[in-house]
Amino acid sequence: MAKANRPNTCGWVIDLRRNRGGNMWPMLAVVGPILGDGDVGSFVDADGKKTVWSIEKGSPRLDGESTGWGTSPPVGGGSAPVAVLTSRSTASSGEAVTVAFRGRPDTRSFGEDTTGVPTGNVQHRLSDRAILNLTEVMDADRTGRAYDSPIPPDQPVVDNLGRGGSRDPVLEAATEWLSEQPGCA
Repeated sequence: MAKANRPNTCGWVIDLRRNRGGNMWPMLAVVGPILGDGDVGSFVDADGKKTVWSIEKGSPRLDGESTGWGTSPPVGGGSAPVAVLTSRSTASSGEAVTVAFRGRPDTRSFGEDTTGVPTGNVQHRLSDRAILNLTEVMDADRTGRAYDSPIPPDQPVVDNLGRGGSRDPVLEAATEWLSEQPGCA
């Protein structure tokens, strides 16, 4: 991120359209310098108990504890405008990153609704040593809004990448919005 952060960088595009999931912590470590420090989301269980995700010096944390990633200075002052791109292929931890940007000032999402699994799994070891993964928590954004279904973008745009289109209307809408932001004109 530091290499991409140039003096004339006025905003960022985070393209999550093909992010089908995986481990959310390396993903948050990459975008942490853009998110800026502070609480960015949480897991919420069925009883309403929250486990907070935060960024400290660019590094993701869970309830204040390190998730094993080093620090990284904020880019764009941690407050540059951000366009987040989503599609029906944005799933699981890709949705967690989407949620981490929800409620962030100067941030707008573009594209299509996400897959609809913004949740967290917990591993349970069974007596025969097999592991059972159960979905036990929902993702919630920094404002406290929990998500348990597809996440709609702020600006719906049909994503034609991979569908034979030569244009990228989602990226075009995002860059148009970014170009209208202070410091980007």
